[in-house]
Amino acid sequence: MNLARFPRIRLGHLPTPLEPLERLSRHLAGPDGKGPKLWIKRDDCTGLSTGGNKTRKLEFLMADALAKGADTVITQGATQSNHARQTAAAAAKLGLACHLLLEDRTGRRDEAYTQSANVLLDRLHGAEIGHRPAGADMQAEMEALAAQLRTQGKRPYVIPGGGSNPVGSLGYVYAAQELLGQAMELGLRIDHVIHATGSAGTQAGLVVGMVALNSGVAVLGIGVSAPRAPQEAKVLALAQETAKYLGLPGMIRAEHIAANCDYVGQGYGIATQGMVEAVRLVAELDGILLDPVYSGKAMAGLIDLIRKGHFAPDSNLVFMHTGGSVGLFGYPEALSNDPS
Repeated sequence: MNLARFPRIRLGHLPTPLEPLERLSRHLAGPDGKGPKLWIKRDDCTGLSTGGNKTRKLEFLMADALAKGADTVITQGATQSNHARQTAAAAAKLGLACHLLLEDRTGRRDEAYTQSANVLLDRLHGAEIGHRPAGADMQAEMEALAAQLRTQGKRPYVIPGGGSNPVGSLGYVYAAQELLGQAMELGLRIDHVIHATGSAGTQAGLVVGMVALNSGVAVLGIGVSAPRAPQEAKVLALAQETAKYLGLPGMIRAEHIAANCDYVGQGYGIATQGMVEAVRLVAELDGILLDPVYSGKAMAGLIDLIRKGHFAPDSNLVFMHTGGSVGLFGYPEALSNDPS
């Protein structure tokens, strides 16, 4: 598995740290003091516009865009999209124009959500922002915009939502290699990697990397949008496409894919009590900021599963922090209420 043969532009501060969550581990331990040991892979520290997991994908996607002669990139996401923000930053760094199409998936109209946090940073990075209603065919909207820009002499490159295609997923194949190397240096046996799964690229890449390296590490995605069956189907399809792109067809099977989608709540981007508790716990116990849409809900799921005894007491769990803490500023009402 030679990733060096694929074009890549270094955008991130890599490798990101792998740290123990010592106080959270003790907090979640049983009455006998036993419980899983929690670690956190700090992909919130990738550096590009406050960091996040999309930086890894964009290293390969932006390289592909430049290799194809693009002068403009187009992508899409929800209003408070971490992917859109990091794409805008990468485009600014590389001197490319950037168009963002933001879908109204929550129905919120308050200024904190529609103008602050990621949206503010999108504008600071110089992106052109267009808005689309909930349920719009966002891929078709991007293709229509690309066609319009071509009539103006532009050379647009369309990046799917979340940067989730085989090219982008290479970023998390690389992350799997990086994580296993760090674990080897620490003498750490990783039993499970847990992370937020949405557009599927992060999970697809991790699964391909872990399986290709014969690691024996199970990857569990905690869903933030879709029900389990369609989420697992989406991850499986992309993982198989990514493996084929790497020259490893037939390697990924359905049993390699696991998603738990019990913690979505009322929908994508809508706050849940579990998310609020998880964000507060990790901030108060280990000094780390999660985000309200992805890592907050994923950590809520992980905490609940530990409390239910889902993981063996002697297991080592690595939580992949996918970044996005700037999004906290878009949820002041949910997060500032007195928990007492």
